Amino acid sequence: MKSSYKLLGIALAAMALTSCGDDFLTVESPTQVPHEEYYKTMPHIEEAVVAAYDPLQWTDWSNDNYEPYLLMSDIMADDLWVGGADKNDNQNWHLMFNYEASPLKVIKSIWIDGFSGIKRCNDVLGYLKVEDIEGATDERIAAAKAQVLVLRAFYANWLWKFYGNVPYYSENLTAPYISKQISADELYGFMVADIEEALNIKALPWKADAASYGRVTTPMAYMLYTEIVMYQNDTERYKKALGFMEEIIASPDYTLNPDYAAIFEEPGEWCSESIFEINYISENASRDWGAPLLAGGTVLPTLISPNNWPSGQDGHNTGWGFCPVRKSTYEMFSADDTRRDATCWDVRAFDGTYNKRYQDEGFFLQKYSARADGNAGQVASGELNYNNNWRIYRYSETLLNAAELIVNTGGDVAKAHRYLNDVRHRAGLQIEKQPTIDNIIDERRLEFVGEGKRYWDLIRTGKAAATLTPDEYGYRTNTWSPNKKYLPIPQSEIDKSNGTLTQNPY
Repeated sequence: MKSSYKLLGIALAAMALTSCGDDFLTVESPTQVPHEEYYKTMPHIEEAVVAAYDPLQWTDWSNDNYEPYLLMSDIMADDLWVGGADKNDNQNWHLMFNYEASPLKVIKSIWIDGFSGIKRCNDVLGYLKVEDIEGATDERIAAAKAQVLVLRAFYANWLWKFYGNVPYYSENLTAPYISKQISADELYGFMVADIEEALNIKALPWKADAASYGRVTTPMAYMLYTEIVMYQNDTERYKKALGFMEEIIASPDYTLNPDYAAIFEEPGEWCSESIFEINYISENASRDWGAPLLAGGTVLPTLISPNNWPSGQDGHNTGWGFCPVRKSTYEMFSADDTRRDATCWDVRAFDGTYNKRYQDEGFFLQKYSARADGNAGQVASGELNYNNNWRIYRYSETLLNAAELIVNTGGDVAKAHRYLNDVRHRAGLQIEKQPTIDNIIDERRLEFVGEGKRYWDLIRTGKAAATLTPDEYGYRTNTWSPNKKYLPIPQSEIDKSNGTLTQNPY
């Protein structure tokens, strides 16, 4: 917003009507509140808190790129292909898939959106430092601060995992907007500190009510903390993370949904299993071509559904044919595992026609597929406005996190056994498995296909180099190696840094 402005015509008129002096040169807007005044009221600061949530929705389509962060990690793993028309369709994705992304050919919206989120969180923290905020109470200030601290860590987590060594700032920059690049280990320290500070404030709710679905809660902060601690292999914090998981498990507010498939239907949003989701809505959704950041639905279902699929056939709409599920992914499930059909939409028996695109083996990701009524009520472009919330943290992950942490800390193996097999029993599997790290990681793979977990699991457990190897079809010809852990920093960011950014080795 404009704080004040100078207009020559008004100034000249004022000169004829007033005595000499400088005050007449500044004319206050009759309709707009100056920025420095607007954010001196608590309701307006709380508007800024809402704005800090906005970039959560952007990675599926912004900055002229489709980069849903869940799938950007999954295509580097071993459950999905890239698909599309050919290797030149969303070429950046195909290069990532084969571990040959370059500074000029690399995803960049996650970089931009992550820093946009951090900037908005910093805005709020800056506003909260002002004295005499109208309408402020200790409770409202604490709630605002705790939310944006966790959100700032959430956005930093994107940058940390994908790019590693990035510039970081906890107060917004001024011209020339250059910040020191820090190591991935340093960034990890900032994220942990933010989450711990937010939790120490004790202002986050335990469970959101319907009016605040999508807001940060204490269990969401626990899950984020545990995710980054486990990815960092920070063994000194494992017991603390395990305590967080045990606290969620002990609560009656979170349980496994008996029906796995129902979790990913619209009525399953914010069910008892849901700890955190990114909200999308189709009703009155106005996201449109040329306006990707408007409120509304997600383009993810369109991206991943079969191309030219007959409208309404099998309860689905058409899509663009990206990220088809591998046949080997379908086959890794046993026939009695209810997760198989809830995860893999098998179109091999379809007796009609659709446009079978690159790498299509007849399977698509059912969890986020374009349902026939999934964009009902949208008022702009139907393909951009599906109502599928992204499931970020689920209670099943809490159980599997706890099981893994128990094994890694020498804890109660009987508990770990129960947690692992609770997840298996929900899937209809009767054969129990022992809580070894290998078994737990295998179960995570079955549980979270298409949810952005697998690639990071392989890296943090040291399994990536042996698992992510050339495939039998010749699609992936390179083997993952530790120097591929981080993507190249986009060259456009290097060029703008005035020599302060060092490129990741690649």
